[in-house]
Amino acid sequence: MSDQAKDERTPEDMEATQASGERAEGGVDGDYEALVRLLKENEELKDRALRVAAEMENLRRRTARDVQDARAYAVANFARDMLSVSDNLRRALDAIPAEAKAAGDAGFKSLIEGVDLTERAMLSALERHGVKKLAPEGEKFDPNFHQAMFEVPNPEVPAGTVVQVVQPGYSIGERVLRPAMVGVAKGGPKTATEAKVEPGPVNEQAEKDA
Repeated sequence: MSDQAKDERTPEDMEATQASGERAEGGVDGDYEALVRLLKENEELKDRALRVAAEMENLRRRTARDVQDARAYAVANFARDMLSVSDNLRRALDAIPAEAKAAGDAGFKSLIEGVDLTERAMLSALERHGVKKLAPEGEKFDPNFHQAMFEVPNPEVPAGTVVQVVQPGYSIGERVLRPAMVGVAKGGPKTATEAKVEPGPVNEQAEKDA
């Protein structure tokens, strides 16, 4: 456009041209702000989706663990009650003197065998449901599974070793139904973890250097 044509524009035309340029500039700024806002909202939605996914995964794991525990420990209370029945059967068998067993007639021996079979069948049924017997004689004392009733002076075995089982314990899965009641050795040699490191000979040269 020539200088003459420019001079011939009215003030109204110049104002309209200027307003059109301002609207165009304002439109670009508005589009940029909208884009930034949309990107921010997109990031927030992504973060929220990740959080929901993590919460659902944690819920799934907790539910699976609860279901597994329910299956494993559903019979825990019943099994604990049955242990007293098994104990009574064992006490009945142990109360019979050896002479009576040897001198008894066929009926008496059959009775003893029946009680013994009943005890073993009960323990076998409990074991099928995850109940295990704890008879830790010769093992290191574990307060999580054993209950110390007394100490036995015995210098021939490491201190803290179970040397006598007064009453066997039982566990189900990783839980204790009843701790084993045991006697623990005292006064024997210490285990490798319990042994203290004895100080070595004095290094005279090192002391001089110091």
